Amino acid sequence: MGISVCAHEIIISPLISEKSMLGISELKYSFKVRKDASKVDIRNAVEKVFDVKVKKVNTMNVRGRNRRHGKWRGRTPSWKKAIVTLVEGQKGIEFFNHIT
Repeated sequence: MGISVCAHEIIISPLISEKSMLGISELKYSFKVRKDASKVDIRNAVEKVFDVKVKKVNTMNVRGRNRRHGKWRGRTPSWKKAIVTLVEGQKGIEFFNHIT
């Protein structure tokens, strides 16, 4: 049903932005994930890597932007974003706690 890769390969990187930092108080954490990862794959990866319980996973496909470099035009790659909500009473993800 899911993809067969390890949990560390599903989560590419955490997303650090002003909007994602505001969500930490509501136990919502944002990640850049593999484009072919399902919500179940993302849930299992976050629970395994960070040792927390996930309540809900929201995903969105982010389109790449048009860019110019001199006379050449190009496009940044498209990617997938996941917003993970933890169960109430969880300790939170330590990586994000060191940033704030």
